[in-house]
Amino acid sequence: MQNKLSFSSFLFIGIMLFALFFGAGNLIFPAQLGQNAGTSLWPAVIGFLVTGVGLPFLGILAMGFSGSRNLQDLASRVHPVYAVIFTSLLYLTIGPFFAAPRTGAVGFEIGIATFIPEEYMGLGLFIFTLIFFGLTLWLSLNPSKIVDRIGKIMSPAIIVLLLVLLVIAFINPIGEIQSPVGAYADGAFMKGFMEGYNTMDALASLVFGIIVINVLRSMGVTNNVQILSATAKTGVIAAGFLALIYVGIAYLGATTTEKFGIFETGGPVLSGASEYYFGTFGSVMLAVVIILACLTTSIGLITACGEYFHTLMPKVSYKMLVTIFSTFCFVVANFGLSNIITYSIPMLMFLYPLAIVLMLLTFTSPLFNHSRFVYMSATAVAFLISIVDGVKTLYGTLEISEENWPNWLSGIVNFYDSILPYYSEGLGWLLPVLIVTLVTGIFAKLFQPAANS
Repeated sequence: MQNKLSFSSFLFIGIMLFALFFGAGNLIFPAQLGQNAGTSLWPAVIGFLVTGVGLPFLGILAMGFSGSRNLQDLASRVHPVYAVIFTSLLYLTIGPFFAAPRTGAVGFEIGIATFIPEEYMGLGLFIFTLIFFGLTLWLSLNPSKIVDRIGKIMSPAIIVLLLVLLVIAFINPIGEIQSPVGAYADGAFMKGFMEGYNTMDALASLVFGIIVINVLRSMGVTNNVQILSATAKTGVIAAGFLALIYVGIAYLGATTTEKFGIFETGGPVLSGASEYYFGTFGSVMLAVVIILACLTTSIGLITACGEYFHTLMPKVSYKMLVTIFSTFCFVVANFGLSNIITYSIPMLMFLYPLAIVLMLLTFTSPLFNHSRFVYMSATAVAFLISIVDGVKTLYGTLEISEENWPNWLSGIVNFYDSILPYYSEGLGWLLPVLIVTLVTGIFAKLFQPAANS
């Protein structure tokens, strides 16, 4: 018999999903956006919400709509080999390579570093990340407890602590909002749109969606239509909390520029505001918020990675994989936050278009009879553009000037820039993918009526 969940159940799962999403970048990037956007805050925030909230919500819905068992199952609509490669790269990106180590590095830099003398920073980072990823390992070894531990204990604490700070910031702003700087002066919406990529939440949504669906199934929701409906409701709750926190942090950042100046990252914005309003107590409160937020995300990422790679390599136990990933995160985190961010951006420029295209194809799939030809064509176009964007961005992050780029890269970039709309904004793949999907979709509808996914 199909169980009908209560509102409290939806709220509970929605808060759990919010906690899984809400981590390192969710604190840093909105604050940095607010400082730089200034009086152009609202168009910048709207752009950020599109990619930082809208795309993750789309990803959650896509997993519920598809009826797929997991991300690899969904990506296999393109090709089985592609599915394994794409899914593995995505898990490694949001897991041990970048996002998971970033949670520990940010937790230290914002929550702990302000209390440690400069000469002991290296040792402090080592000790903190050892404890941080030790806790991650311990809490990830029993994934059946993830709902209780995250949903009932950590998530409400994160929401309450942040709301206290943000409500006071709205009632008593630190200063006047200043003029926008850099790209925010002329293109605030598009700059905010691209900043939303940095949270990595759209990638994570394709993983966290499965966690939500599995929780729903464990509660007795097994019908596909009911799963989609329940996934949408929990997604709305999580997205609502994310949007509320993002707007609040961005506004807080915008009001701090007059007094503090513009910081290189969003971390000092939060620590400075907490100390301004609450003194030492504010700094301690912020440390608790940061560490809880980062820890919950770290647990979710390591758990998801362990489960996926165990299905891929069943001879390697889940506990062994989680141990390996947690240890690897500990090592990477000790290279420092700036290095992690530097090397993550090129991978995001490569993976994000592929992930978004998969979401869009999932929703439109019934229109073209689930034809693999359409999936492969649209994905191939996105790949040809995003792989170049990834390499180009890597050269940029390594501060290699265009004069020193390989001739093939310069030629392709110049060609793309001359023919693709919005290529300079990182969206050059969008129009070609839409055109190819439309053309191949019509072909599939007319000539492949019996095509299967």
